[in-house]
Amino acid sequence: SLLAIAEETLAEFLSKATGTAVDWVQMVGMKPGPDSIGIIAVSHNCSGVAARACGLVSLEPTKVAEILKDRPSWYRDCRCVDVLQIIPTGNGGTIELIYMQTYAPTTLAAPRDFWILRYTSGLEDGSLVICERSLTQATGGPSGPNAPNFVRAEVLPSGYLIRPCEGGGSMIHIVDHVDLDAWSVPEVLRPLYESPKILAQKMTIAALRHIRQIAHESSGEMPYGGGRQPAVLRTFSQRLSRGFNDAVNGFLDDGWSLMSSDRAEDVTIAINSSPNKLAGSHVNPSQMFTAIGGGVLCAKASMLLQNVPPALLVRFLREHRSEWADPGVDAYSAAALRASPYAVPGLRASGFMGSQVILPLAHTLEHEEFLEVIRLEGHSLCHDEVVLSRDMYLLQVSFQPALASLHHFHFICCIALTNLCLLWQLCSGVDENAAGACAQLVFAPIDESFADDAPLLPSGFRVIPLDAKTDAPSATRTLDLASTLEVGPGGTRAPSDASSTSNTRSVLTIAFQFSYENHLRESVAAMARQYVRTVVASVQRVAMAIAPSRPGGQLEMKNPPGSPEAHTLARWIGRSYRFHTGAELLCTESQSADASLKALWQHSDSIMCCSLKAAPVFTFANQAGLDMLETTLIALQDISLEKILDDDGRKALCSEFPKIMQQGFAYLPGGVCVSSMGRPVSYEQAVAWKVLGDDDAPHCLAFMFVNWSFV
Repeated sequence: SLLAIAEETLAEFLSKATGTAVDWVQMVGMKPGPDSIGIIAVSHNCSGVAARACGLVSLEPTKVAEILKDRPSWYRDCRCVDVLQIIPTGNGGTIELIYMQTYAPTTLAAPRDFWILRYTSGLEDGSLVICERSLTQATGGPSGPNAPNFVRAEVLPSGYLIRPCEGGGSMIHIVDHVDLDAWSVPEVLRPLYESPKILAQKMTIAALRHIRQIAHESSGEMPYGGGRQPAVLRTFSQRLSRGFNDAVNGFLDDGWSLMSSDRAEDVTIAINSSPNKLAGSHVNPSQMFTAIGGGVLCAKASMLLQNVPPALLVRFLREHRSEWADPGVDAYSAAALRASPYAVPGLRASGFMGSQVILPLAHTLEHEEFLEVIRLEGHSLCHDEVVLSRDMYLLQVSFQPALASLHHFHFICCIALTNLCLLWQLCSGVDENAAGACAQLVFAPIDESFADDAPLLPSGFRVIPLDAKTDAPSATRTLDLASTLEVGPGGTRAPSDASSTSNTRSVLTIAFQFSYENHLRESVAAMARQYVRTVVASVQRVAMAIAPSRPGGQLEMKNPPGSPEAHTLARWIGRSYRFHTGAELLCTESQSADASLKALWQHSDSIMCCSLKAAPVFTFANQAGLDMLETTLIALQDISLEKILDDDGRKALCSEFPKIMQQGFAYLPGGVCVSSMGRPVSYEQAVAWKVLGDDDAPHCLAFMFVNWSFV
């Protein structure tokens, strides 16, 4: 009977993979051409949600099959896959009976589990096929109760068709088709379980990307840092992701339990007094238990964001830790946490966090995932804390697929004011490559040794886009109590803003883990709750700053008082250059402000502005300038002029600086500077000039690096 089910599953899977059993539509935004990951399609009006992919990889079919069967290695939402029985078939194939658990993506929904039959067989044309479907009680599935706190979901006929190619390599056809029981989650979250785009990004595309990544690593072409092999670095990334998922879900069988509260809390506190299981197979349990000094506490919350591109928010959080990491921990809690180097994520024990330095380790083939070490430069608050002012290190992984390309953002100008990065946007909408893709930032404190078996307590952020099909509250709000999502006071449905239907929405989940000593547990819990509340407030402020007032609109201005508009800044730069040098910088046929702005942005030479301060920092750069500095407009404010110039460049600038301030401009000789990533950049000549405002008062200094190139 199992073989009959397997053969039926095989036939249905093949009809989906190569036929029209499902109404497939091309996934919007997936780029065509030789650099594309493959051909991606999603289902339209079918039972459950489905996604299909077809791609070419340079690995043999048996190797591809081995990778795909190891689902936890590439499907980050997979908690475990237990193969309970393997049954050989008469045709040389195998039938496997499998129990699988998956994580819930937010704190607001239950995780899913599956009973699956997996059938592996060869076809007459030499292809290898792996197909699967859920087992029910009628087809040999379990008859007992479900696992506690899990919702049973269903895998409809799905699988992998792997065809060998002449000369080596394989052509892979992937079909994922599931029914995740969307009705069991709050209405506002149902798009997470009803969107084939999200399924495609999480499973189908993730599998194809993972295989291509391993194939690329096998070729030996990818550079890696930290002296580690690619597999070791990939393991670190997986451990961070798994630890964050464990923190968000707080499974009872891992030792987690909720702390009691007298009232409804916007921040949930869970504790684990026996966290040895969380260390994983790479860590000695006694070492982990000793290092964390008694137990682990997790503070977590979820919130709804309006009209904020997930990857844009995550990139901001990654590059501007000081905007959300709260150093305001009371002295008692700080003293309690000093003993453990793994105690507080992103926080100095002395209550102060210095500037951050990103040390890249590895990135994936499409540059959507980055593994890096963050060095937080320590500074003391008083004389007594000088001994504690050593640097702190974080191991961090970020996944931000939408910003692999910013070609849809024609112009983004970033100005730092009162510790907030404010954006002007002239955009035609978010990069469609992000369709259905979540973005996340996960990090864990480590010590200077960065040992392979170092215990990790991951914390971080996850932002998942929601379809705009369902109305939702228009304001940013915390969502940890599911009852507040749909029902207002007195049991009536809360009103929704009809205008919100045109907005894009995302669910942000935040989870921070802290270690504690048993006698200080209550103090650490109070600190953690306040810490996460402060982080929530900071993220809300950032989200409001970077969210355009309407998607795909015209020039949206979020400029502070006294700061010029983007058009005005472009006009000042061009006019000042013409006034000081007598030559035209922005040659345009039209005199419109839009034309000047576009000409400045697309100018072939690197043009950048820096503040008129004792330590000048960059406030603007055109596209060539960003390429030269290897940065983004969001991160530009963290780069100072002094950091990019070499000794000769600094000497030349110092000698010409009086001339710049008196005459308004100076020509600097060619030389070499360095990008934000440390790469040397040569240039034939540099021009520096004062940018004057409408009142002829100096606004900033502008620099143009002519004919630059990487050395």
